[in-house]
Amino acid sequence: MQKKSSLRIGILEGDDIGHEVVPASVEIAKAAAAASGMQIEWIDVPIGRRALDTHGHTMPDGTLETLGQLDGFILGPIGHREYPKVPEAINPHPILRKRFDLFANVRPTRSFPGIGCLHDDIDMVIVRENNEGFQPDRNVVMGSGEFRPTHDVTISVRVITVEGSSKVARAAFEIARSRRKKLTLVHKNTVYKLGCGMFVDSCYEVAKDFPDVEVNEVIVDTMAMRLVRDPQSFDTIVTTNMFGDILTDEAAGLVGGLGMAPGLCIGRGSIAMAQATHGSAPDIAGKGIANPFAMIESTRMLFDWMGHHHKIDSALEMSRIMKAGIDQALSDPATRTPDIRGTGTQRQMIDGILKGMGEAHAHA
Repeated sequence: MQKKSSLRIGILEGDDIGHEVVPASVEIAKAAAAASGMQIEWIDVPIGRRALDTHGHTMPDGTLETLGQLDGFILGPIGHREYPKVPEAINPHPILRKRFDLFANVRPTRSFPGIGCLHDDIDMVIVRENNEGFQPDRNVVMGSGEFRPTHDVTISVRVITVEGSSKVARAAFEIARSRRKKLTLVHKNTVYKLGCGMFVDSCYEVAKDFPDVEVNEVIVDTMAMRLVRDPQSFDTIVTTNMFGDILTDEAAGLVGGLGMAPGLCIGRGSIAMAQATHGSAPDIAGKGIANPFAMIESTRMLFDWMGHHHKIDSALEMSRIMKAGIDQALSDPATRTPDIRGTGTQRQMIDGILKGMGEAHAHA
């Protein structure tokens, strides 16, 4: 792979608070890039309700083609539940994940002092399979994974494949190897003997390539309980799509809520997508109080991933500077938003991160 000296990054603001937290993330990333010497071309790409109003579609013609020419992109929260019931108003999430084979959703959970975490010393990563499972909008090529043969019966199909399970397992093993070399497989093969059985068997097959990583298993309902009781005992977790969707929201609740829940979608290709896991929160949009942490941290994760994937030292330096600023802002109630026991506004949190970044760069 040829070493890159610059990056092209897409900006997709999404809906509602996305028009606040995505520009905040870009502002902070630009400051970190200037400090590290990273050359970035930023490209605005239309998506969501604003794109429907201006281009006639929530996924306008040319959006996917533009994204395919980029190194990565930042996707803001999508409020598709509030879209008008017209054919042009579609949910872009599954399309982006399938188009760019973003099969692994990497969701870290970390506790910070003073923000209202239920436990101290939580530091784990849940790797969720992204493109199969029960989600009907992404698990078949044509048609839907849900159908209603009679008025009184609905059938939902869960799709599990060796390929899909093996891909997400390998991504999780690589993450575990870079951390504390401990991977937990979460499933329910006691009931879903074929589906979860295939997932577990595929994970153990991949495990042969990672003899240095310790592997254990936890049944999903037990995992839900243990996340509440002893989350510190886990490091890296891999699971199927729906189980991961539920467990990551539970994990976010341990550390201050969805405002503290970043995410990065990755695949085997060179494109990655930063995507916070919270919704678009129309009830607080425009009030200047939306917590920007999850989107900013997702963006930091994007540049950290690119730094390692493309071997770009300045991208790794960007990540280091951003982390220092984030940690400093979260340590002070005056630069935290109210949802995490702060007294600051969104702008004050952004300014606190920028100040902390400047100090980190000055002392580097």
